[in-house]
Amino acid sequence: MGKHDYYEILGVARDASENEIRKAYRKLAMQHHPDRTQGDKQSEEKFKEVSEAYAVLTDPEKRANYDRFGHAGLGGGFGDFGGGFGSFGDIFGDIFEDFFGGATAQRKAQVRRGDDIVYGLDLTLEEAYQGIDHEIAIPRMETCKECNGVGTAGGASRMTCPVCRGTGRLRQTQGFFSITRTCHRCGGIGSVIEHPCKNCKGEGRVRTQKKLQVTIPPGVDSGSRIRYRGEGEAGSRGGAPGDLYIMINVKKHDFFEREGENLICEVPISFPQAALGTQLKIPTLDGQVTLKVPPATQTHKVFRIKHKGMPALRGHDKGDLFVRVVVETPTKLNERQKELLEEFARISGEEEHPLTKKFLDKFKEVFGG
Repeated sequence: MGKHDYYEILGVARDASENEIRKAYRKLAMQHHPDRTQGDKQSEEKFKEVSEAYAVLTDPEKRANYDRFGHAGLGGGFGDFGGGFGSFGDIFGDIFEDFFGGATAQRKAQVRRGDDIVYGLDLTLEEAYQGIDHEIAIPRMETCKECNGVGTAGGASRMTCPVCRGTGRLRQTQGFFSITRTCHRCGGIGSVIEHPCKNCKGEGRVRTQKKLQVTIPPGVDSGSRIRYRGEGEAGSRGGAPGDLYIMINVKKHDFFEREGENLICEVPISFPQAALGTQLKIPTLDGQVTLKVPPATQTHKVFRIKHKGMPALRGHDKGDLFVRVVVETPTKLNERQKELLEEFARISGEEEHPLTKKFLDKFKEVFGG
């Protein structure tokens, strides 16, 4: 199959100026570049055609030969344009800076925000209920006080990088491609330190241990996150510091279970207490309360005590405390106790055992008899 006309490929007139050819190429290359089309073979072939046309029509000698003799005047044409595609910025250099806001590797590398720090803090349920002030020690990078974060000794200025001459980039031309890479000498900054600060060794930051007083509000739960702005790692070369995140873990309690803002506990009672009723002293996180257990209370009955749970993290309300009573069966009976229980069993009717009566009625309904 013969090659297509280069002017038609770029969509320009045969007398188009170099600037018009360049503009047409930018538009088509952006549209069909493999970094954007992600494996689209048709776009990849189109990109090769566009690149080949651009290479010929922006070279005065090749363009003159092409205009006079067509593809035959190019001496066998060009090699494969499909190998080794770089990123947009690397391959086209300054051509695409307009599309990316003019940002350069040097500008990006000079200022960097500090990293965030995550600090895990274990609390007891009582501490989570009351809220606490707590001092923590955080290992972090801070701006070097000797050089003020510059990284140079004695207040000296940084020296322009002798390799990239301050651009932070090295450009290598391969045919019509302009491949740009980060300077290996300065790391893209554009300047180097001739005499580094002895304290930070040119980094501009030093590792320290920061003591910080943090306030934990009442009502926090496992997974709660408290953010302290600007208390993370120091930024590099004037960059803003990161943030500190306190991640809360509330340890398991021996008596209370927690469900959101509510608390649950389980209290054993004897059979006489359940049958006759009683009053129980129930511990809470702010003192004892009295719970009235009515006669004929069944095991696993749950009582609600209002506003004795955890405080709301946002607001002034409190959750509730739910008390589940469990009737405890004695494990050791003396002879007199056995006699009394046997007598109680003989004189008891089904109406005095509602759960048993309900079970027997259901049994008869399902199985008959």
